[in-house]
Amino acid sequence: MSADPGVVNLLLPAAREVRVSAPSAPPRAGRSGRSGVPARAGLFLAGVLVLVASVAAGTRIGSADVGWTDLGRVLGARLGLATEPLPPLLDSLVWDLRLPRVLMAALVGASLAVCGTVLQAVTRNALADPYLLGVSSGASAGAVAVAVLPLSGPAAGTLGITGGALVGALLSFGLLLALLHRTGLDSVRIVLTGVVVGQLFTALTSLVLMASADADTTRALTHWLLGSMAPARWDAVVVCALVTPLGLAAAWLCANALDGLAFGADTAASLGIGVRRTRMLLLVVTAVLTSVAVATVGAIGFVGLIVPHGVRLLAGPLHRVLLPHAALAGAVFLVWTDALARVAFAPREIPVGVITALLGVPLFLLVLRRRGEL
Repeated sequence: MSADPGVVNLLLPAAREVRVSAPSAPPRAGRSGRSGVPARAGLFLAGVLVLVASVAAGTRIGSADVGWTDLGRVLGARLGLATEPLPPLLDSLVWDLRLPRVLMAALVGASLAVCGTVLQAVTRNALADPYLLGVSSGASAGAVAVAVLPLSGPAAGTLGITGGALVGALLSFGLLLALLHRTGLDSVRIVLTGVVVGQLFTALTSLVLMASADADTTRALTHWLLGSMAPARWDAVVVCALVTPLGLAAAWLCANALDGLAFGADTAASLGIGVRRTRMLLLVVTAVLTSVAVATVGAIGFVGLIVPHGVRLLAGPLHRVLLPHAALAGAVFLVWTDALARVAFAPREIPVGVITALLGVPLFLLVLRRRGEL
């Protein structure tokens, strides 16, 4: 299998970096060689600081005014410091609604950006995103089935929309693996099978909505399907806070394999990479991250598509550098888009997936222009 010219162009700096250095070819500053380490560390530290500032600012933004002093008093009271507590209503607004929502946006943004980065390398497809595997369509079908179908008894209450979405995501991923088990884990087959599975569950979602839902239920589910941080609560934040770092760590440990897979399966195998085993591991990691994100806040598009391409322009193509920077960029991007979704048409809130799509299209065109592909 020949390498995709677009991917090869992206990874040329990586090839230069691993090449044995000679006096006539000193390492380039910034992206390769030891001279690039301080620049990368500085870029990562700047990303962390921007993320912390974005979380703090995002907690303040909303229909009700929350000052920096108020935010400090809430956090101080929760940490047991000697601070004057806020009135209960304002305290609940910040601690129970705003802060979990902003933290969830950061975690989901990081998850989607990492999944997009991994899948673009595994499938060697520049248009790959976290929903390529059909997991989001399965989650949507599960959520709609629980909300619309006449389920009764304790099982329905225990399952809930979030549980139904998670079950639907796992079912769709199980179907994907069953189909790929017969045809293999070739990158083209992964893409085509994921599209087929996604279309199947999308059709099931539409069928259930059209056949069983009333107007109010359809409106509420449509809002959820477009992605919204409004349902975020501390229990869901804790789950995402456990899953996201583990998923990022697993992907980062496969960084060298991702560099090889970006050149193609034959090249990766010649480098000693277990292609099938690595692809399966990475598919499971991305499916779990996407399932948890979609089950909690719905399907939010474009984050996993545009963020990896944008970060490559700054951090380079090596995945051991690209993955953590993509996670930071995805977190910051979704925190601010969620804040915009809250205030753009206040007091009415629009789904954050609408904002990411509106911003994602021009940003993606800009990235393509910078890469010389437009």
